[in-house]
Amino acid sequence: MVLASSYAAAQDWPQFRGPHGNGVAESAAPPLDWGTEQRLKWKTKVPGVGWSQPIVAGERVLLTTAVSDAQEKPSPDKNGPGIGGFNFGGGDAGKSAGGLFDLDPPDAVYRWQVMCLDANSGEVVWTQTAREGRPTIHIHPNNTYASETPVTDGERVIALFGMTGVYCYDLDGKPLWNKELAAYPTQFGWGTGGSPLLWEDRLFVLCDNDQESFLAALDKRTGDEVWRVVRDEKSNWSTPYLWKNRVRTELVTAGGGMMRSYDPLTGELLWEMKGQGRTSITPVGSEELLYVDSADRLMGIRGRIHAIRAGAKGDISLTRKENTSEFVAWSAKLSASHLASPLLLGNRLYVLEQSAIVHCYDAATGEEIERQRLPGASGFVASPLAAAGRIYCLDQEGKTLVLQPGTPLQVLATNKLDEMCWSTPAVAGNRLLLRGVEHLYCVGE
Repeated sequence: MVLASSYAAAQDWPQFRGPHGNGVAESAAPPLDWGTEQRLKWKTKVPGVGWSQPIVAGERVLLTTAVSDAQEKPSPDKNGPGIGGFNFGGGDAGKSAGGLFDLDPPDAVYRWQVMCLDANSGEVVWTQTAREGRPTIHIHPNNTYASETPVTDGERVIALFGMTGVYCYDLDGKPLWNKELAAYPTQFGWGTGGSPLLWEDRLFVLCDNDQESFLAALDKRTGDEVWRVVRDEKSNWSTPYLWKNRVRTELVTAGGGMMRSYDPLTGELLWEMKGQGRTSITPVGSEELLYVDSADRLMGIRGRIHAIRAGAKGDISLTRKENTSEFVAWSAKLSASHLASPLLLGNRLYVLEQSAIVHCYDAATGEEIERQRLPGASGFVASPLAAAGRIYCLDQEGKTLVLQPGTPLQVLATNKLDEMCWSTPAVAGNRLLLRGVEHLYCVGE
C-alpha cells in the first residue's frame, strides 16, 4: 500500500499536467537524449487503445485503456479532429437513422480498464475492468474511449471514461465506488477528452456536449454529487483548471460559447467571457493572470488568447475593438487553432499549434516575442512539459523536441519513438513517461 505521507513527499504526477495542472515539473531532471535503445528504462505493451496520460503515485504508474477487437489503432495518416473536413472513419460510421451527424456507437464489446504498473520495472501490478459492454457514443477514428486522464490523491485512483462513467479504486485495485453518466451526443461524433480534477475532498467532472452540458462536483470518498451547474455550451474537450491566485481559488473552465470561472465550494459563477467557437485546451495561470483561449476550427475563425486579472467578476467579455479592460490585461489573436494546452514558464507563455509552430508571448504584456516552426516536427496534440529549465514537446509521430527557452528558442535534441503519440507526457522522479498508441515508455538516466 502506498501511504499518503510517501505520496506527498515524492512530488508525484497525480493528474493531467501534473501537481499544479500546468505541465511544470519543478524539481525533475529528465534526460536530454533518448531513443528506442538509449536511456530506455522500460517499455510495456498496453492492451487496447487510450490517450489518457499516465499518472504517478509513489512507485505506481496508473493509466486507463479501452480494449476491443473492433477498434482499429489510431494513426497519424487519419485526419485529426477538425482537420481536412468531416472525417468519420469511413465505412458505415456515418450511417444512422437520425441523419449524417447522428452517429451510432459501434456494435462491439469493449472493456474499460484501469491499470497499475510498477514505476521501476514497468511490470503490470494489477488490472481492473471498470465496465464491459457496448459504448454509449461514437468517437472520431483517432480518438479513444479512454482519453481522459485519471486522478489520484495518494490513497485512491479515480478514472473518468467519458460518457461511460466514473470509477474509484484504492491503490491496490480494490473497487470503492462508481457512478454512471448519461450519454449525450458530441460534435460530429468525435467523442470526449476532458479529464477530471481533484481538489481537497471534491472531484470535478466537466461534460460539455451538444445536448446537455454540465459541470459537477462529486465527493471523492463516495461519488455522491455535491453540486451541479448547467452550462450553456456545446461540445468542448477541455480539462478544468484550479486557479490559485492572489485573491481566491477558482475553478476555471475553457469554453467555446463562454469561458467561465466558478467557486469550487459552491459552483457559484464568478465571471464569464465570450469565447470564439470550441476548445480543447486547459488554461494556465499565475498569482496575477490567467491565460485562456478558444477558436472555431471548422469555420476557420481565428480565436483569441486572453490574460485575465485575478479578482475578475461578472461578464468581462471584450468588444471587437477592445484588447484590454479592467479585468483583462491583454488579448491577442491566434494565428491558427491548437489542441495542446499553453505552457507558462517564468515570464513567457508558449503556445504550440497543430502545424508545428510555437509562439512565445510576453506573459505580462501579450507581445509576441517569437514565432518559429519547429524543424522536423509534425502536428502537436500532446501538451508541452517543462522540466530542468527545458521544454519538452511531443509530436504526434513520437518525436520529442527538447527546447532551450530564450530568444531565439533553440532545439537541443530531437528524440524519436516509433509510435503515434497523442498522450501528454508525465514525470516519475527524473524519468519521463511517454505513451504511444501501443506502448508506455519510461526514459531516464
